Amino acid sequence: MTDSRDDGPVVAAKKNADAMTRATIPDAVGHSALARAVTINRPVAELYAYLRDFSNLPSFMENVVRVRVSDDTTSHWEVKAPGGTTVEWTARLTADEPNALIAWASEEGADVPNSGRVEFRDAGARGTIVTATILYDPPAGVVGKLIAKMFQREPAIQARRDLRRFKQLMEAGEIATPAMNRKQFEEMGL
Repeated sequence: MTDSRDDGPVVAAKKNADAMTRATIPDAVGHSALARAVTINRPVAELYAYLRDFSNLPSFMENVVRVRVSDDTTSHWEVKAPGGTTVEWTARLTADEPNALIAWASEEGADVPNSGRVEFRDAGARGTIVTATILYDPPAGVVGKLIAKMFQREPAIQARRDLRRFKQLMEAGEIATPAMNRKQFEEMGL
């Protein structure tokens, strides 16, 4: 008889993925689940420290306008939304295990109720595996999720891009961009 348990992440489960993901996040808020992972060639402690300082997040999270840190457990987020608007919420830490886990949940009244966790796992000579698992309720439900997807602001799309930018920033010290820099403009005579 074979073992029928699934060894993949709960967010990838074929049945009840959202509910199963909710069970893994302390004080879970939100119903739509997503998870993304990336291996970054840097030590666990360095990545944890950078992410734990929430004021660093706008440096690589494309739609995050600002994160104001209130105290060790509370921060206020302002994020770009479709149509040139912004959404805001206050988040509080629900778990913080140095070099292993950061978990949060938005407080009551959030424009986008959300919660999640970022896990850090040592990958030996390859660096660190960083896994972000997020639950959220899109504004305007399914219609809002569709509109966000059309404007490339849907959390599943953003999580993948943001983790890629975080990897670039941590490994290379900068984020690659297709935009021309000043020297390139000058060389073209522009």
